Amino acid sequence: MNFFTKLLKKIFTRAFVCVLGILLQVLYLMSLFWEIGTLYSYSFLFFQGVGVVISFFIVNSDLNPSYKIAWIMTILTFPIFGVMFFIFFGNSRSGERLRKRMNYYAKAERKILPQNDEAADKLSELNEPARKQADYLFRFGGYPVYESSDTTYFPTGEDKFKAMLEELEKAKRFIFLEYFIIDEGVMWDSILDILVRKAAEGVDVRVVYDDVGCLLTLPYKYDRELEKKGLKCRVFNKFRPILSAKMNNRDHRKILVIDGNTAFTGGVNLADEYINRYEKHGHWKDSAIMIKGQAVKSFTMMFLTMWNFLSGTEDEDFQKFYPQQTFNRENGFIIPFTDSPLDNEPVGENVYMNIVTSAKKYLYITTPYLIIDNEMQSALILAAKSGVDVRIITPHVPDKWYVHCVTRSFYKNLTKYGVRVYEYTPGFIHAKNFVSDDKFAVVGTINLDFRSLYLHFECAAWMYKTSCIPDIKADYLNTLKECEEITFEMCQKENFFVRIGRMFLRLLAPMM
Repeated sequence: MNFFTKLLKKIFTRAFVCVLGILLQVLYLMSLFWEIGTLYSYSFLFFQGVGVVISFFIVNSDLNPSYKIAWIMTILTFPIFGVMFFIFFGNSRSGERLRKRMNYYAKAERKILPQNDEAADKLSELNEPARKQADYLFRFGGYPVYESSDTTYFPTGEDKFKAMLEELEKAKRFIFLEYFIIDEGVMWDSILDILVRKAAEGVDVRVVYDDVGCLLTLPYKYDRELEKKGLKCRVFNKFRPILSAKMNNRDHRKILVIDGNTAFTGGVNLADEYINRYEKHGHWKDSAIMIKGQAVKSFTMMFLTMWNFLSGTEDEDFQKFYPQQTFNRENGFIIPFTDSPLDNEPVGENVYMNIVTSAKKYLYITTPYLIIDNEMQSALILAAKSGVDVRIITPHVPDKWYVHCVTRSFYKNLTKYGVRVYEYTPGFIHAKNFVSDDKFAVVGTINLDFRSLYLHFECAAWMYKTSCIPDIKADYLNTLKECEEITFEMCQKENFFVRIGRMFLRLLAPMM
């Protein structure tokens, strides 16, 4: 009996039940249109008409042009499923009620983070594009520029993990963690041991994780297990087996804040593949950054805004979470920022675009996915045509074969006009880094794909002349030694049917 009970538990996991629930809804909708042949004919004509109306709506919307084309093609080619799919998943933002709630908390956060005019003026004297970037991030993101912060770059997940454990042991007041994926194993178990011990000592420990990101990695109602251990926990956008546009928006951020003095961000989630305790897709190459000083305040506010949004609280005393230590002042400047799918502003994409257009000598990009719109593609090509050394590293071993196919579909046009593309041959590269001209850099969670740029909550640190920028560049050049360059000639020799398949998948790229 125990054997069968265990077997049923393994089969009927939460993920299985959720997928089964959605599948049953889809089958039910299909049955409505195939039950009677004439009904299908009429329904086809009806949805074809609805599809034309929706297409006019899409054309006149402020959606990204690539996003528009993908949806219009899908709706007009497959009217019934295209229309239903758009209704459930076409909206890149959740409902108006959810948007108003999040914006309410974001506005409260803005009042706590005024612009540092002294640092901004210094930045203006040093570099005009940098000052414009700072002005944009404050006006449309609500995050100020900081001068008095230290930065440390970690070229691997293993390096970040080691530093995390060391910093967590120093916690005296509070620990905030917000991660897309948490998976039980060596990494998370080691961190959890410290969190439980610190909570017992009176440290305020709070954890936020994304429900879809952890759907296959954590047990059902794991937040309750953490609460029993003395931790406070919230789950972002709980996944339910219901067709809904709300499920589109996920919390893809990776934030650790300790005592308001130290913060971590980057691509590294809390799972063993990120520190190569086991090889999921070959060797996993990632990156992260540690910040100490006043700039940590922005990461603290990001976390608390999300926490209050999920908790429905408004009476948090933010001042008790401010930094209480001072650090050596760097010559550089840093702006931690977040990007929300609920504010109608693609902050992450615009920060990236600003770096691309201001590059003079070189632009080095690392991204696990390369699914870009026409504007970004044109900007990269124009930079290369203008003599900028533009290089992009993507994985050789994919984590999602269909996304990797779309990534490769961009190689030919980019390499044709001088952009140099490389694949990381040992395995999967998950780092999301931009570095340019020994001056500018971004390290964070933002992929070069539509999901990161339009659908997810993301975060990153924009930097100008900080001490870690040479380390980011050095890591890039070292990583190139383990990469294979993909040339235009190689792209021309690809199999015809492979190219056709990629063209079809690329049409659906904005939906991936």
